[in-house]
Amino acid sequence: MEELVEIGKRATIASQQLAHLNTEEKNRVLMLVADMLGKHESTILAANAIDLEQGRQMGLKGAIVDRLALSGERIKAIADGLREVVQLEDPIGEIEEMKKRPNGLLIGKKRVPLGVVGVIYESRPNVTADVAGLCIKTGNVCVLRGGKEAFQSNNAIVRIFHEAIESCGLDPHMVQLVQNITRESSVAMMKLNEYLDILIPRGGAGLIQAVVQNSTVPVIETGVGNCHVYVDEAADVKKAVAIVHNAKTHRPGVCNAAESLLVHQDMADNVLPEIGEALLKSGVEIRGDDATCRLIPEARPAKEEDWGTEYLDLVISCKVVGSVEEAVDHINRYGTMHSESIVTENYSHAQYFLDRVDAAAVYVNASTRFTDGFEFGYGAEIGISTQKLHARGPMGLKELTTNKYVIYGNGQIR
Repeated sequence: MEELVEIGKRATIASQQLAHLNTEEKNRVLMLVADMLGKHESTILAANAIDLEQGRQMGLKGAIVDRLALSGERIKAIADGLREVVQLEDPIGEIEEMKKRPNGLLIGKKRVPLGVVGVIYESRPNVTADVAGLCIKTGNVCVLRGGKEAFQSNNAIVRIFHEAIESCGLDPHMVQLVQNITRESSVAMMKLNEYLDILIPRGGAGLIQAVVQNSTVPVIETGVGNCHVYVDEAADVKKAVAIVHNAKTHRPGVCNAAESLLVHQDMADNVLPEIGEALLKSGVEIRGDDATCRLIPEARPAKEEDWGTEYLDLVISCKVVGSVEEAVDHINRYGTMHSESIVTENYSHAQYFLDRVDAAAVYVNASTRFTDGFEFGYGAEIGISTQKLHARGPMGLKELTTNKYVIYGNGQIR
């Protein structure tokens, strides 16, 4: 596709400039963007209103609309995230593991940018600013292919980046947004090996699997979140109710929201009716096993597919289990290695859960909603990696870098 090739060429040229900017120069751009987001709030909200109206006409509703929607508060949070990125230590140029060999060579690792980072994502316009900010800080050019649902919002945000970058006398093509939002552009981006160093999908399971299965560009797999909360036999009831309710209802359309609840059989009579009441009051549909339906009459019987479903909506599956071991086995079978939580006052059970659950983020007595770059102190995130190569969990600055070996000699030959 001609547009993608031209974007790739411009990205390659911009990369030569961006990769060699110093920290002060990169931070100046990010601070300017953060300030401009506030000044242009009305313009961004007007663009977002168009997206929201078109989304409703397309049949979008509920949590998906919430993911798409911007507000003054959310724009401020995006700007604050960029300011926090500015305050973080710049990893580029960091020298690690400098060692002297017996032959006198000094060999070390220098942290350098990946180069050109491609991101294919769906209906969250905050991703546009998060990715661009993290990439600029790490000296990476970014090529963004957002979803049609957020097209106007994404363009409004990218225009602000371009204005800020150009006002600093730099190449605006260090941040580029693909204007063709047909399926063909996504497919073409997956084959852009000549120009993209890495490709990151952010969105639902369908998008992520399409990229993983079809891309010839190296992929970092992110985001599908069939997350669990397990209420142990030694749980504090008050904590359990609050954690489950928050994990499910705070923002049900995001990947770190809880989709499944497991409760120990010795705790079920005490805690499930109270959890059920809290969830039902918030409009959550509960799909449970026989024990759950007995204790929560409003619950619907769960089907086998419910245990592995990422609802991204006000729906939760619930199962009563006989032990922490059974809970862990269930999570490792049906989970997506994203975020899992145990509620317990038993140290041994907590440690067993931490040790045995295979996930990017494992919690004790806390909501899964904290798996987030901002909450982890990264300012923002480029995605939450659920794979095990290169990066795992919220991807901040260091995850957008690679190593270059640097060797100092004094005339040595082999």
